[in-house]
Amino acid sequence: MLRITANLDSDPIVLKVEGKLKGPWVTELEHCWQSARATCPGHRLRIELNDITFVEDRGKILLTEMLHSGVELIATGPMMKSILEDIAAR
Repeated sequence: MLRITANLDSDPIVLKVEGKLKGPWVTELEHCWQSARATCPGHRLRIELNDITFVEDRGKILLTEMLHSGVELIATGPMMKSILEDIAAR
C-alpha cells in the first residue's frame, strides 16, 4: 500500500509518500508527479520519502527520472538515504 499526500498550495509543491513503492503504486506516484507538474507549472517540486519502507527497481527508476527532471527528493531514514545516494551517483 502507498499513501501520497499532496500540498499544491506551497512552493515548492510537496508530495509526501508513505508505504511501499512497488507494483501499481509506482505508476500512481508517477501520475501524481505529472499531475502536480501540470497543475502548477513553474513551481518547484519536493518529494518527501521519509516514510517509505520498500522500493522496487521500477520505483528506483522513477525516482531517478524525478531527480534528473529537477525534483527535490528528501529522505531521513538510512534505507532511503542510501537509495537516494545511489540514484544521485548515476
